[in-house]
Amino acid sequence: MPLVRIDVDASTSPETRAAIGDIIYEAMTSTAKVPVNDKFMIVSAHAAGELVFPKEGYLGVEYTPGIVFIQITWNAGRTTDVKKAFYRKVADDIHSKTGIRTEDVWISLVEVSPENWSFGNGEMQYAPK
Repeated sequence: MPLVRIDVDASTSPETRAAIGDIIYEAMTSTAKVPVNDKFMIVSAHAAGELVFPKEGYLGVEYTPGIVFIQITWNAGRTTDVKKAFYRKVADDIHSKTGIRTEDVWISLVEVSPENWSFGNGEMQYAPK
């Protein structure tokens, strides 16, 4: 059920983009209990100036042009502790496996009800019973 959008600078190598996607998927399945094989991702690379962030930082976090924006739409219901563990795992693993600074791993979760998905065939697979 998650839809993951990953936005990176165009200078980010295809290998690093793939690694980021794999890291997020692994964290979703291990930490947030997303079903295996539920891997739907859109990875977009942007030209210089297309990823906009506060140059002076925000909430004590300083960013670089290497920022990675991650937005995940998934079903509501996970606890705050699960979300915190997920954020930490994604940031730490991206840093350890790609060298991207943890400060540059920006994550937004969008929570929706299960009936807000159609996985094909024009059907509502998670329709209320």
